[in-house]
Amino acid sequence: MKISEIFLSIQGEGQWLGMPSVFIRTSGCNLRCRWCDTPYASWNPQGAEMSIGAILDQVGRHAVEHVVITGGEPLIQAEVVELAAQLKVRQKYVTLETAGTFWRNIAVDLASISPKLANSTPHDRADGTFAKTHESARIDIPTLTQFVRSTKIKHRQWKFVICGPEDLIEVESLLATFADLTPQRENIFLMPEGIDAAELQKKGTWLAELCKARGYRFGARLHISLYGNRRGV
Repeated sequence: MKISEIFLSIQGEGQWLGMPSVFIRTSGCNLRCRWCDTPYASWNPQGAEMSIGAILDQVGRHAVEHVVITGGEPLIQAEVVELAAQLKVRQKYVTLETAGTFWRNIAVDLASISPKLANSTPHDRADGTFAKTHESARIDIPTLTQFVRSTKIKHRQWKFVICGPEDLIEVESLLATFADLTPQRENIFLMPEGIDAAELQKKGTWLAELCKARGYRFGARLHISLYGNRRGV
């Protein structure tokens, strides 16, 4: 597998906020989000090929239960299914972070699904070279349906990156697509877009009010608030 980095930190997002976790960041992504905060795993993928055994060895150096497989987009690499299986053999609680645009029949404790809204399309980056491809791929209803119905996934959470109040229209339209499968609202996180504490505070102020009014969970980005937008955190 091509791996960008493996590191110990705390989970900065979602229902396991604050939990000490080992992060396995794969390198490579099928999307090109305008506001991507890990360009070294997507826009300019960096990393080295590692065997599953070598990855497990690095994870084993840390005495924590939680392991997060993230990216980039982890599911573009076929070996991720076996990696998750081997982590479970070692009695790890495995979270998979995915955009929900690529499916593999993977067994994990938590699928953290983050569909990309229209605010992610990179019209203003690289002369718009990737905008058309990104826009056509960012929401894949059949793939998202597989995530919702999979019996190998124990728990699910949905995370949406929000730039402005108008983004909620798209969020609720997407959730309505799964009217018979819609997750409870306490499992739906709205996260302010931003790569520094000041921007997160600015957007978070009005987003928190929106969450209170609509019953969604506010999604903090604790790792950025604590450490800034840098690698290995």
